[in-house]
Amino acid sequence: MTALASFTFVRHLDGLRHRFERDGEHNGRPAYRRTDGNVSCVWSPADGWHCEIADGLVTAHPLDGRADGPEPPAAVWRSFKNDRSYLYDLRTPDSAVVQ
Repeated sequence: MTALASFTFVRHLDGLRHRFERDGEHNGRPAYRRTDGNVSCVWSPADGWHCEIADGLVTAHPLDGRADGPEPPAAVWRSFKNDRSYLYDLRTPDSAVVQ
């Protein structure tokens, strides 16, 4: 199986999009970096798939809990930073867009 080359997080509130592209590996699985360079989406044994900022602070997880698959799950994710929290859909390039 070939790892995803890219995916997009789409915010439920307003449709804001954040694109992630493949950026090497982390803990033996593909790693992804947001195209603006501020956030990584990686897998770790302790946290499963998650997003983190440069200092390692975890900022998002799949909503339905820890994800241990070979790629970040195409599911609803919750971001959290300070007092803000948003829901996002992780969409792969071949995901159907439902409106």
